[in-house]
Amino acid sequence: MSRLARAVSLPLPPWLAHALRAQRGPVPWNAVTRGALAAGPLLVAALVAGRASLGVVAAIAAMLAGINDRPGSRRASVKRIGVPALAGAAGLLVGTYAGQHLGALALTLVLTAIGLPAGAVSAAGPVASATGTQLLVATAVGAGMPLPDPGWQRVLAFLAGAGWLLALRLALPTPGSLTGDLRLGFRFDGERAAVADVYDAVAALLDAAGTEHAVTRRAALTAALDHAQDALSGPRLRRHASSAAERRLHAQYAAALPLAEAATALAWAGEPVPARAGAGPRRLAAAVRGGTHTGPLPAPDRSAPGLRALDDALLHAAVAFDQGGGGDLHTRRRSPRAVLRTVLGAGGREYGLRVGLCFGASAAVAQALHHGHWYGQHQHWYWLPATAVFLVKPDLGPLASRVLCRAAGTVLGALVFAGFAAVLPRPEGLVALVAVSGALLPVAARHFAAQTAVVTVLVLALVMVGGEPQASAGRIGETLLACVIVLLVGHLPMPGQRGGGVRGRLAAAGGAAHAYLTHVLDGADDRATRWTLRREAYRALAEARSAIALAAAELPSLARHSTGADEVAAVLERLVDTTTACAVHLDDTGRLTPRHVRRLAELRDELAERRERLGRPRLPGQPLAG
Repeated sequence: MSRLARAVSLPLPPWLAHALRAQRGPVPWNAVTRGALAAGPLLVAALVAGRASLGVVAAIAAMLAGINDRPGSRRASVKRIGVPALAGAAGLLVGTYAGQHLGALALTLVLTAIGLPAGAVSAAGPVASATGTQLLVATAVGAGMPLPDPGWQRVLAFLAGAGWLLALRLALPTPGSLTGDLRLGFRFDGERAAVADVYDAVAALLDAAGTEHAVTRRAALTAALDHAQDALSGPRLRRHASSAAERRLHAQYAAALPLAEAATALAWAGEPVPARAGAGPRRLAAAVRGGTHTGPLPAPDRSAPGLRALDDALLHAAVAFDQGGGGDLHTRRRSPRAVLRTVLGAGGREYGLRVGLCFGASAAVAQALHHGHWYGQHQHWYWLPATAVFLVKPDLGPLASRVLCRAAGTVLGALVFAGFAAVLPRPEGLVALVAVSGALLPVAARHFAAQTAVVTVLVLALVMVGGEPQASAGRIGETLLACVIVLLVGHLPMPGQRGGGVRGRLAAAGGAAHAYLTHVLDGADDRATRWTLRREAYRALAEARSAIALAAAELPSLARHSTGADEVAAVLERLVDTTTACAVHLDDTGRLTPRHVRRLAELRDELAERRERLGRPRLPGQPLAG
């Protein structure tokens, strides 16, 4: 084998492999359409009205809202887009008046102080993370983009831009929604697809029972359940489902939970199941998607506890589909105290310190360059701190991957824009470039470098429409400087134990697993509570797995702080799977087999050993290590 061939065959280090990895899937044409209709038309309307600067602010808000425009239901999109937009408006207001009335030192201190809680709150979840990010970016824009308009007008323009994108998300149909009953298909397109995906995932897990693919399929089922739960539990005017169609959809989701439980127990047993076992869930999935009746379901096979539970669940689902009387989503809202505990925990403190330091340091450097006239004719200094915000957020990807992708994407985007700016007419050509970039943003979101390139082109076009000179070279320099700042701060020693985000997620997963196991072993005949606890345990494990995967792809000096966390998570997953198998068996016979008892004891001992290697002998509320 040649030296080149051997080099090619060598595995890439995790931090580099992550930077080269991109998501795959069909083109989201609905999101592409919204992107094309978002920033471009807003800019045209502002130019016609003679308020180009406000149009720039509105278009920036629409762009940020587009970044948060993810697949899912309309109801979920209200929170996913609306909450960060409100935070961005507040940040824009604070940044505008702080930039106008404070000196460089005081402004730096204010921005650093804002970065601390905005970073810490990111530990609470994806929406909170997007909220913190948009708050900081908008604050930087308000302070570092001098515009002739009063602060309150900028805020209104920002809210109008984000509200326009949200209105497009709520009003435009998505592919596949205009089938069957058009009215219900349009209203519940994302919700119906999410619930149908759960039944398909159940069928896929049954097909994989007894094979090496069972673990992967069970994780896919967890992801489908999480997605459906989020899609159905978004904001509404009333606490409970208010229409017959929505109650039916809730009932169909609730009917999937015992099916998922039985399928997990069958996969845990490690033996293949009859091929027709997956046919029933697939017919239920088709009925959800088409809004039709289930039709005949496969004949029952009741030769084992898991199969008896599966057949009972299929019968229950058929009744629920016919009656559609509603169903519990089996989710509990986190109390403000629990959220505050997460924000102030080790992960939140680590988030907050790094984000605050990076945001403050980058703002200080940007102001120093600005007051030293390094920017020349360019008066906007927001790019450096705004770039640092995206680079420092750990939930957006490993540090090295973020830095490489951001640098490469900015260089590519700036060069592309410089070429277009040299030939396009102004402002018509620039407005068209903004519209095209908005349309490309949903596709570019599959890779951070591609997304950065598109955002760079879009923002450079916007500021030029607002009257600023072409600044591609300056943006490249500022981005590289932000990369250096974030790399330095990312490796600084911090108070407390490193890897706090991963350890916090593991602690939450361990506590949820313990609560689920305790409920099952107590023999309580409350399946609704059991399914709620099971959902919480699997969701917490999925969140821990995501945090661990990101931490493992960091540079070795950072990744070592989370070494062994994946092994703890794997043991917890096996524990929750075993607990599910125990629950199904207890329902059938009222007692556990020696295999179940032995497996629980083995997992208890293995969990204790793994926890000691990780460095913390016990999870909060988790006596399993004893």
